[in-house]
Amino acid sequence: MDTDSSGTPPTTTEARLALIDSSLARPFPVGEESEDSGVRSSGPGHHLLILRASRDFWDDRSPELVEPAEQEIETEFSAVATALSDRWGEPETVDLWPYLERDEEGAEAAPEPLGQLCSLAGSMQVWRVPGSTRWLGLAVGQADPEFPIWLLAAVGGTTVLPG
Repeated sequence: MDTDSSGTPPTTTEARLALIDSSLARPFPVGEESEDSGVRSSGPGHHLLILRASRDFWDDRSPELVEPAEQEIETEFSAVATALSDRWGEPETVDLWPYLERDEEGAEAAPEPLGQLCSLAGSMQVWRVPGSTRWLGLAVGQADPEFPIWLLAAVGGTTVLPG
């Protein structure tokens, strides 16, 4: 997912929640079909959203730049998580490392969006959406130290999520 292609992440907590809501209602692509708007990538059975992105760190990875960026993303993670918990109750924590190890061991690839998430984050907070067959995951991730830190949301079908 690339935030520069044709979309930018929402700028307020309310806009982030609205993007989550629209993605929960949006149908998943069918078959091998996939979509990428820059802020949302979608494929069969999932949507992956960039809710907020820090600057990148190509030129400078000093703690004076990285730590405030991490704090801003964590603060927004807390704001979105609190709003989602107010709606649906407390989330469960899903460890993403087993999906990464599975991929590295040459086993069958992890189903999406878990395959993408496990390469960006170690865990995610998950809410099972009442009255729906979907779940919503929230994570903070980063592809590599030079890349932006992302606040990510994932929407998936309950058949993909363990438990």
